[in-house]
Amino acid sequence: MASECSSLFSEALLSVSARASRVVVLTGAGVSAESGVPTFRDPDGLWMKYRPQDLASFEAFMADPQRVWEWYQHRRSIIETVQPNPGHYALAEMERLFPDFILVTQNIDNLHRRAGSERVIELHGNIERNLCIACRKPWTGSDPASGEVPRCACGGLIRPDVVWFGEPLPEENLRAAWDASERCELFLSVGTSGEVYPAAHLPLVARQHGAYVVEINPRPSALARSMHERIAGPSGEILPALVLQIRRMRMTA
Repeated sequence: MASECSSLFSEALLSVSARASRVVVLTGAGVSAESGVPTFRDPDGLWMKYRPQDLASFEAFMADPQRVWEWYQHRRSIIETVQPNPGHYALAEMERLFPDFILVTQNIDNLHRRAGSERVIELHGNIERNLCIACRKPWTGSDPASGEVPRCACGGLIRPDVVWFGEPLPEENLRAAWDASERCELFLSVGTSGEVYPAAHLPLVARQHGAYVVEINPRPSALARSMHERIAGPSGEILPALVLQIRRMRMTA
């Protein structure tokens, strides 16, 4: 498959990839979907009677902490059954190929880290982490036997460490992603719709500052026309092929 996909890469992309040292990759739900991670509203019937805002907002949590906590436990149980796909592993390999590589993700499933990526900026949090709503300290305990929402030692309720509707992105993470986008030479937008802001600004920021910007997606995103080029296909096929091409160029350089 890698040899079949290699013809999809333009001379411009290969040229930039061969000389670049500063690279940023932005990933979205499409990358996780290739591993079988359900979309936000997975059609299993269990939660279909609720709107997303009924399950993923601070107001919803305070109104019914038990319901929201159970839903996130349900999501965690599903994510535990899936594995990183070849796209995840290719990005982990890409991190070792470029001296200054940053992976920015909108996904909360932790699959990038499980695949071996270390320089990861999580814009929307991580479903495997929890924190206290009162003292904001991380919480690593286990669910109480009663099945009730756990509480921190300070007495505060424990919530998933993810960004809910109506909440700002972590300022430090967003700033780091923005700075990396401003200084990179190559920017890959992978498996994202280009409709969720402020993450959707990052490819535009990169291009404005001189980076070569490429979209990898089966279907055009809302930002497709703003890219230098678009490669149609799943990340699990395109990214391993691109990594192979880069490694070959490095070996012959």
